[in-house]
Amino acid sequence: MMPTIFLIGYMGCGKTTLGSVLAAVMNVPFVDLDDYIEERHEARITTIFKEIGEAGFRQLEKQALHEVARLGGIVACGGGTPCIEGNMELMNEMGLTIWLTTSAERIAARLCLPEQKAKRPLIAEKTDEEILEFVKVKLAEREPFYSKAQLRFDSTNIETATDTLETANLLAGVLSTLNQG
Repeated sequence: MMPTIFLIGYMGCGKTTLGSVLAAVMNVPFVDLDDYIEERHEARITTIFKEIGEAGFRQLEKQALHEVARLGGIVACGGGTPCIEGNMELMNEMGLTIWLTTSAERIAARLCLPEQKAKRPLIAEKTDEEILEFVKVKLAEREPFYSKAQLRFDSTNIETATDTLETANLLAGVLSTLNQG
């Protein structure tokens, strides 16, 4: 059986978009960690943040990560999940971690879409230029955590459904080769 595959990276890098298609291609379950937390606690992430703060949320997230790590399949983690002490170690021990990478400019372009801005409180009020600067700063801060991933994979080419399917097939091929090795 293939170990749980944890997709990590900054918001807008394609963890959910690519992860859901990859899971379909590989015929394995898909879990978005944020969605899992929202369902389990019957509240939006933004509401949970407001009610118990970031520290409280990170505790819930760590607990949820332990739960989904045992499920197998593909797990799309929150952008900050790898940055919490012990989380990368847990994911690397329980499965395979893949850091989805793309340029700050591409991430910012994705995050500047109105439907993306609306669901992301950290950037909702920022201009496009401020979002790009914010992304650059945050990527630099998080790189030491993301770089602990066992594999890096370029998630630049997921702008259309066809692109996403091609990219998912490419990653599935890489994973198949690793699994045989």
